[in-house]
Amino acid sequence: MDFPLTCILLRVDVLGGGECGATFARCRDFRPLSRFRPLRAFCSLCSHRCDPALPTISTVHRILGRPALSTRILLLQLALIVITVTAGFVVSLVQARRQIDHQAGQQSLAIARTVRSLPEIRAAFGQARPWTVIDPIAEEIRRNTHAAFIVVANRRGIRYSHPDPSKIGKPTSTDPSVALSGREFVGVQTGTLGRSVRAKVPIYGRDHRVIGLVSVGVLESAVSAQLLSDLPVILIPPLVGLALGVLGSVLLARRIKRQTFGLEPNEIATLLEQREAVLHGIREGTVAADRHGRVTLVNDEARRLLALEDDPIGHKLTEIVPAGHVREVMSGASEGPDQIVLVDDRVLVVNRMPVSLRGQHVGSVVTLRDRTELEGLLRELHDVRSLADALRAQEHEFAHRLHVVAGLIEVGRYDDAVGFIESQALVHQRLVESIVESVGDPALLGLLLGKAAIASERGVDLRVTDTSLPAALDDTRDLVTVVGNLVDNALESVAPLGRGWIEVSVRPHEDGLLIQVADSGPGVDPALVDEIFNDGFTTKARRGTGRRGLGLALVSQAARRRGGRVHVENDGGARFTVFHPRVVVTA
Repeated sequence: MDFPLTCILLRVDVLGGGECGATFARCRDFRPLSRFRPLRAFCSLCSHRCDPALPTISTVHRILGRPALSTRILLLQLALIVITVTAGFVVSLVQARRQIDHQAGQQSLAIARTVRSLPEIRAAFGQARPWTVIDPIAEEIRRNTHAAFIVVANRRGIRYSHPDPSKIGKPTSTDPSVALSGREFVGVQTGTLGRSVRAKVPIYGRDHRVIGLVSVGVLESAVSAQLLSDLPVILIPPLVGLALGVLGSVLLARRIKRQTFGLEPNEIATLLEQREAVLHGIREGTVAADRHGRVTLVNDEARRLLALEDDPIGHKLTEIVPAGHVREVMSGASEGPDQIVLVDDRVLVVNRMPVSLRGQHVGSVVTLRDRTELEGLLRELHDVRSLADALRAQEHEFAHRLHVVAGLIEVGRYDDAVGFIESQALVHQRLVESIVESVGDPALLGLLLGKAAIASERGVDLRVTDTSLPAALDDTRDLVTVVGNLVDNALESVAPLGRGWIEVSVRPHEDGLLIQVADSGPGVDPALVDEIFNDGFTTKARRGTGRRGLGLALVSQAARRRGGRVHVENDGGARFTVFHPRVVVTA
């Protein structure tokens, strides 16, 4: 089924940091292979409304019971966030427990050092009943510092103090060898009161010998209680991170769903394949650019029509498009539909359409159509119509002349009738003979005879002077283009004046031909001499989207294609001189 190119919805933004893509709107006149309708809106480049009867992606997902792409991404992100936050919380909890254990150990060590430094404690070791002095002091300090226990023992490990009076006079439940050897100990051990963080320090006598030890501890249950009291503070950062992660994941999932129009990956891949197939299969050249004028998409036909050899993606239109009218049209400097431009030896019809998404300008799409062959046919049709008009006018003219001849014969003036016929035929015969004798190439001969008839009908005297082409030419396509367009230009300049003349001269010169077309018109404005050969330039009023501004541009193009040159001067009118090289004259 044929479908308009405008049924392709091009989303162009990238380059500005955003997104770039192409999505097909499934319209009534364009149904791609995809089973689902990706959009429920108007195509941005046409006026066709999408079929509302087609099922949406969300409907299909509900039917199939399969979560959408955005949902799967959301679930994956949530799982990763929960795992990360949980791992972070566990690490924080372990670090907090280690910190509390360290603080409890340092606190116990400080209390133990304080107890051993008391003179009363050291002096009591020389008494018969040391526990009667040491235990009350140790218990008072324990209650003030909230320690679980403060145990003072002698060198044999016999307790002199303990929270449980029944334990006094008995050996310590843990190994005292480290402290009795003169070193301090901080660690976790299990004693009679349970597992605790404890510190042990030696007690020195007057001779600096170890006479006992002090053991101070904090129960693990107290440490755990402190950890539980600090738990809300530890939980706040992970919970905040989890909330932000969930919120960000939800927003990201919604953005992905909005940007992909609810499409699944396989459907996106299918649409991309369809887009590539359509863009590179159509006969129209297509170039898409972002808001900054950088090319984001170009198909094979556009590369061919614009003669693009290198990859144009990412380059500005002004960098890859040839200078001239085509660059002005494609960049938006020259506005209007169906503008005709010249690119090398091709005549192209260019349309530029801005693209907007959600009310914002995101770029433009340019379509190119090759009109080279059609332009040639249009010129031939124009010549045929002009010739038909000339023949129609001559029909009326000859009818009048026949009336004159009939009248002369009716009154018996036969000699006058013959003389009138000979005089009328002589003018036309001389023109035809002069052209036939001077021009041997049939294509150029036919062109000049047709132009002479048209000029005669419009009251213009077309003369072929100083022309010597007795033989045929090997390639007359460019020559016919040059002569035909120069004569047409002269006719349009002279005909409005009512009377005038045009002189055409074609003769060999060096290794080519020298072509001159002069007229008796108003000439060329000196200020416009450098512009009249640009495609699209015209001094005539435009009517619609016609072919104005192409004639002299085609002349210049044909000359430059062969390495020739074009010159214009004012000499009682306009005189165009073209040097047309590399033309082979055949016998």
